[in-house]
Amino acid sequence: MDINLYYADKNEKPLDRIVDDGGFCKIFRTIGVIGDSLSSGEFESFEEGIKGYHDFYEYSWGQFMARALGSKVYNFSRGGMTTKAFIESFGSQCGAFEYEKLCQAYIIALGINDHNKDGALGDPYKSKELTTWDDDSFMTCYGNIIKAIKRKQPKAKFFLVTMPDDTAYSAEKIKKRIEWNEAIRALAEVFDNTYIIDLEKYAPTFDEKFRKTFFLGHMTPTGYILIAKMVMSYIDWIIRNNPSDFNQVGFIGTPYSYNEEK
Repeated sequence: MDINLYYADKNEKPLDRIVDDGGFCKIFRTIGVIGDSLSSGEFESFEEGIKGYHDFYEYSWGQFMARALGSKVYNFSRGGMTTKAFIESFGSQCGAFEYEKLCQAYIIALGINDHNKDGALGDPYKSKELTTWDDDSFMTCYGNIIKAIKRKQPKAKFFLVTMPDDTAYSAEKIKKRIEWNEAIRALAEVFDNTYIIDLEKYAPTFDEKFRKTFFLGHMTPTGYILIAKMVMSYIDWIIRNNPSDFNQVGFIGTPYSYNEEK
């Protein structure tokens, strides 16, 4: 056995190593996925000139993770979801804030629909204090999602996913995506127990070959499996590089701790 495989390696970048079984991501027995169509296993149909959009949650990357990890993964997601819609209505409708569905970890993959609807970005560094009623910018609503969960599950771990590098967008949209991803990264500085899954920086570019292979309007079944592998492997890398942050994960949601450290 090569124990070095389970330690941090300063030369290893996220996604250099794909762990098909989820690796140390398995420490989370409950995970909530907050997202839009790409978190919902959405397939796009096209019949008689009419497009249809269908959420098939069993094909979502969250459920592929659940089967690989042996963990419970909740889909707090729906096609077309935005941060504003989630915090104002859908989060409550899907049970994301109910005590019986509180999780040890949350993966938030929102932004594409907010970004495409040309909403205001807002200030990530003010998001910890602001409420939805102060403004409905992307950062304020994003921060309110985190705060709403933290009020009930204060020690939960949050993994925020940046929007991937996608060549299908115009130069103007790409410039805007880069700016919005920088704001998402800043949230990890604003909130504790918060980490970035930086798909923009480390995932493959969603170029023409990638789209022909893994997209059919929305992603294909193999595309969702690929995203599951990326997310699990990235979280495994984060845990290996920050072991002391995760050594009390088993106590999340309980009254117990070890010296009140984490």
